[in-house]
Amino acid sequence: MKLTWMIGGEQGSGVDTASGLFGKAVSGAGYFLFGNREYYSTIKNRHSYFELSISDKRINSISEFYDIITTFDAETIFQHFQQAKGYFIYSETNVKKGIDTALSLEPETKKEILGFMSKNSIEPTVQGVIDYLKTKGIVVIPVNYEQILREISAELSINMTLAEKSLNTIAASVSFALLGLDKQYLLDAISNTFSKKPDAIPMNMLAAEKAMLIVKPVFNLKPIKKQDRVQIDGNTAAAIGKIAGGIGFQSYYPITPASDESVYLEANQTVDTVVDGVKSSRPVVVVQTEDEISAIGMAIGAGLAGVRSATATSGPGFALMAEALSWAGQTETPVVVTYYVRGSPSTGLPTRSGQSDLKFAVNVGHGEFPKIVLASGDHAEVFHDAILAFNLAEAYQTPVIHIIEKSIANTYSTLEKADLDYSNDKIDRGALVHLDPGNDYNRYSLENGPISPRSPLGSSISWHSGDEHSESGHIAENSANRTIMYEKRMKKLEKAAKEIPEKEKLSIFGDSTAENAVITFGSPKGALKDILEDLASEDKIKLQVIQVRFFSPFPTEELAKVLQNKKRVIDVENNYTAQLGSFVSEHLHITPTHFILKWNGRQMNTDELKDAIKRAVLNDERRIVLNSGM
Repeated sequence: MKLTWMIGGEQGSGVDTASGLFGKAVSGAGYFLFGNREYYSTIKNRHSYFELSISDKRINSISEFYDIITTFDAETIFQHFQQAKGYFIYSETNVKKGIDTALSLEPETKKEILGFMSKNSIEPTVQGVIDYLKTKGIVVIPVNYEQILREISAELSINMTLAEKSLNTIAASVSFALLGLDKQYLLDAISNTFSKKPDAIPMNMLAAEKAMLIVKPVFNLKPIKKQDRVQIDGNTAAAIGKIAGGIGFQSYYPITPASDESVYLEANQTVDTVVDGVKSSRPVVVVQTEDEISAIGMAIGAGLAGVRSATATSGPGFALMAEALSWAGQTETPVVVTYYVRGSPSTGLPTRSGQSDLKFAVNVGHGEFPKIVLASGDHAEVFHDAILAFNLAEAYQTPVIHIIEKSIANTYSTLEKADLDYSNDKIDRGALVHLDPGNDYNRYSLENGPISPRSPLGSSISWHSGDEHSESGHIAENSANRTIMYEKRMKKLEKAAKEIPEKEKLSIFGDSTAENAVITFGSPKGALKDILEDLASEDKIKLQVIQVRFFSPFPTEELAKVLQNKKRVIDVENNYTAQLGSFVSEHLHITPTHFILKWNGRQMNTDELKDAIKRAVLNDERRIVLNSGM
């Protein structure tokens, strides 16, 4: 069973609250969810929307078309009516409004909509849209929001301004009534949502009761057995992963969409622990710095002091960290950078997503120095990769770049609690030693190969210089020393390539006997997982999907083994130049045969990706560009 739902409205009008209510109510009945929030970089007044996939089994992606669309303003109607495939909820008072009343519509968007309307003889008004939807078999549901609000105002003896705060609850409740689930799930969600504002509960309860009388159930969903589950977004998954991994210090400068992770850590700076049956607590120091240069500098300083340290940022901030990351590579200092990738270059699309920063993450900094770069593909991976990143940074004494796309950071999904079990994620602090204070030692000793013993600042005397240095850390420009120390650092990646397990480097799923291989990384993983079964059963297309998780070191041998004897290698990415494909060409001397690419800032969805795979396999289309999303 799969249902898709969307609600839209003006930013600041309660879209997030409405989607939260609806999602909590549905998950309360035992269903799995995958939700995505899209919003403009302008904080208020522009159009935002939330899309939700509902299923009785794990769901990993969004769709292009919706079974239920819920609106309470005119702009959402104009923006999304083409995506309706079932039920369309709208405000009765909006029917006379024309497209010119949607004042925040971008000129380009308005032109596209008017072009579609002209082609399909649709009057450019809400009434014209409603009439068109009826001809397509869409069930339209008018709601008199104003009447319900007046009734709430009168029955509770409150003014209309206060009653209007329940508008979002009305919208969510009409949608929920269509599902056929017991209304108690929604009422419980309201109690939970407004638990810190108890005065708001009666008003929203009344709004829900009235709204659910407007429609009769049509989907007749039944509650399913609720397991031990958790609903989590990418920012939170990264934060709790860091806590589980023993983080001691995090610095950050506010930037979308990275900041939410640090805000979560700030709210949970005291971590309760149990060691050998003894309860204790430890602090996590979180510092908001004056800029990203300070953020990476502080994180590196904490790493030198022996603390598991990290910073979180996005493209513009990461660019400012390049010089300091080079210093960390030269001084063999462990530090983790959680890199939230959004639309680029420059400020680009600050609240949208993309995968175009991949090569930048791998090549950041001047000169050659080891860095480990890995990319997560879903929320469970984000959690475990946050722990893994600390282990790798300390084991190989080098910067680790952990890539998380905005489309993972700002989506949430339902996971089994077992997905976040970290009992097998052992902490590896590498060659960390504690020496007697006052003693000096050779920080960059060559005795044990590329990994030297590392002692925290304060426990010994040591030297750390961004200049080339000798084993002791003192500046040295001797050519033979330069050759040896350079080689020492670079061999860390060779060592990492041999030691990192294949299961960490690649995630492989689908049909191993298939002649069609799909290579991807990051967020497209979810949509690919969700369409495999349908492609095999409906279209007789079998796929083996290889999700590349490490880019430095690149899993050359492991990937070559999987790709041998494949008839087609289909590269699926959210960028223009197929950057993963170029890594494959560079390291394996294999060029993908087909490309499915998207760079409009919106994540790939199941409908468009399924169609693209069919076009690639059945029609042999070699380069397919996707563009869905408002």
